Amino acid sequence: MSYLVLARKARPQTFDEVVGQRAIVKTLQNSLRRNRVAHAILFSGVRGVGKTTLARIMAKALTCTQGPADNPCNECESCRAITNGSALDLTEIDGASNRGIQEIRELKEKIRFLPVSGTFRIIIIDEVHMLTTEAFNALLKTLEEPPEHVYFMFATTELHKIPITILSRCQRYELKRIPAPELRDHFQRLAGSEGVELAPAALDLIVREAEGSVRDGLSLLDQVFSYGEQSISVEEVVDVLGLVNHEIITRLARSLLNRDAAEALKTLDETYSFGMDLKRFTSELLDCFRSLILCNIKGCTPLLDLPDGELATLQALAAEHSLPTLHQKLNLLMQGIENIRYSSQPRLTLETTFLKTIEADNVVPVTELLGQMDKILTGASGSPLPPATPDSTRKKKDKPATQPPESKKQTPSTAPVHQEKQGGTQSCPRHQELTASPVSETTTSQPPSLREPPPIKPYRERPSKDHSRHGQESYDQPIPETLPPQPSHSHKRNVRRDWSLFIDYVRDRSMWMAQDLQRVDSIKEVDHELRLHYSDPNNCALLRTKENIKLITEFTLDFFQKELTIRFILPQQDQDSEQDDSDSPKKQRQQLSSDPLVQMTTEIFNGQVGDIRVGPRFR
Repeated sequence: MSYLVLARKARPQTFDEVVGQRAIVKTLQNSLRRNRVAHAILFSGVRGVGKTTLARIMAKALTCTQGPADNPCNECESCRAITNGSALDLTEIDGASNRGIQEIRELKEKIRFLPVSGTFRIIIIDEVHMLTTEAFNALLKTLEEPPEHVYFMFATTELHKIPITILSRCQRYELKRIPAPELRDHFQRLAGSEGVELAPAALDLIVREAEGSVRDGLSLLDQVFSYGEQSISVEEVVDVLGLVNHEIITRLARSLLNRDAAEALKTLDETYSFGMDLKRFTSELLDCFRSLILCNIKGCTPLLDLPDGELATLQALAAEHSLPTLHQKLNLLMQGIENIRYSSQPRLTLETTFLKTIEADNVVPVTELLGQMDKILTGASGSPLPPATPDSTRKKKDKPATQPPESKKQTPSTAPVHQEKQGGTQSCPRHQELTASPVSETTTSQPPSLREPPPIKPYRERPSKDHSRHGQESYDQPIPETLPPQPSHSHKRNVRRDWSLFIDYVRDRSMWMAQDLQRVDSIKEVDHELRLHYSDPNNCALLRTKENIKLITEFTLDFFQKELTIRFILPQQDQDSEQDDSDSPKKQRQQLSSDPLVQMTTEIFNGQVGDIRVGPRFR
C-alpha cells in the first residue's frame, strides 16, 4: 500500500479526536443524544479546521448500527464503509466541479429512493459556495422540506457567498482557528507516535506557520519528518521549510529601535542569503512590531498567541521603548513596505526604509513637552504664569519707552482713551504690574534671556506735513482718540459689463446652465428685471423651467448683489410661419450654429464658428 500522508492518517474518526472545536462538538453530540439533529447543517471556517471531518463523523453517528449515537463505534459495517469511502448511502460531492443545475437535478432524483443498507441517506457537499445561482434555486424546496430519510451537510470557506435563502434553511456552525497550545500538544503527540523528537523551538515555529490550521500543520510536519532524522532542531526546520528564524526578526527589530544601522543591514543581507521571499519577510517584521505594541499596552498580552520564551523576549524589548516610538516606527515601515510593490529595486527600497526608520528620533509626548515648558517659565519668573485667556493675550499699546518710568503710569484722563483702543477689555494683570512699576535692580541684573521683553511701541501713522528742522518726521504729536472714517470703495457690478464674469461664476456651479446662458443673443436690465433675449427657444428650454429660474435668480443675487427678476424674451412667431420657415437656409444655419455640440467644441478649443454651408453639395 502506498504511503498515507499525516493529513489523512491522523484525520479524526470520532468526536473525541477533534482538536479545538469543543463547543461545536458538544452541541452536535447533544443533538444526537436528544434526537434533535437538523435536516440541513452548514459548517463554515478557514481551511483545515475540521469542516469535512465533522460532517463525516456526523454521517457515521447517524447511520451507526448502535443507534444514532453521540459517538460512532467505528466497528460496525456502516462506520467502516464510511471510513473507507465505500458507503452507498453517503453521497459526497465537490461543489466546485458539480456546480450546475443538472447535477442538482440528478441529486434530487437520487434522494427520492430509500437508503440501501443504513437508516438514512447523507448528502455532503464540499465547497458549497461554488454552486451557481440556478443550482441554489433548484435546491431550495428540497432543502426546506427534504424526505425523512435524508440529511444534508454542507462545508464552505466563504460563508458570505452563499445566498441568504440557503442560510435560512440550514443550522450553521462556524468553526474557529485552532489555538496554538492545542495545536502544539496535538503535533507533539503525533511526533511521538512517529518516533520523532522535535525541539521546542522547532515545534513552535511549525505551530506559528500553521496559523490555526491543523491540515497545514500536518503537511509541514510531514515534510519535516521526511527531511530530518530521529531528532529535529530548529535550524533544520528553517532550512527545509524556507522560513526565517524568529530570532532574526527580533534582532532586526531591536537594531531598528536602537538606531543600529550596521546591524540592521547585516541582518537583511543574512536573510537574503537564505532565499527568503521578500513579501513574507516584511510581513514577519510588521507582525513583530505589532507584537511589541501589544506587549507595551497593558492588558493586551493575551491577544498574542506566542510561545512563552518568545513572548518574554518581546516584552523585555518593548519595555525599553515608549508606545509612541513603537507606533512611529511601525508607521514608517508600513509606508516603506507599501512602496516596495511599485519599486524596480525592492531591496534598495527596503534598505532606505530601514535607514529612514533608524534616523527618526524618539517621540516625546506633547504633554511632557508642555510640562517642561511650564517648569522653565515657572523657574524664570518665580511664580507660575496665569492661564492664558483671549483678553489677556492681546497686545497692550503703551507709550514710547523713551519716557522715564514715572511717565508710564496712566493719568485718570488718559485711562479711558487706552481702554477704548483695547476694545473695552482689560489687559493681562501681570503685564499691568510690569508696566506700572519702575524697573528694579534685580530685574536689570537678570540674564537677557530671562528678562521681561520691553513694552511694544504703538503703531502710529507718519504725519504728511509736519517735519522737524533736521528733515525728520515728527512723532511727538498726540494720538487721536478715534480714527477718522475710511471711505468705502465698494464695486458695483454691471450686468452688461460683467456678464462674462457671471458666466464663469455660474460655470463653477452648473456647467450646462453656463453654456445655455452663453447662447443668449442680448441682455438688458430694465426696472429690476433681467431680460434675456433668445432668437432660438430651444437654447433656453431647460432654463425656463420653474426650478432653474429660481436657481438663476439666486446666482444673480449672489453675484450682482441685486434683486433681479429673470425674464426670457423669445421671438413671436405663429405656427404657420414656423412651419414655412423650418426648412429655410437661414433657419438651418441658425440651428447648426446653436447646436450644443458645436458650442461645446468652440468653447473647448477656444474658437469661433466660421462659414456655415447648407447647400446640396455639402449634404
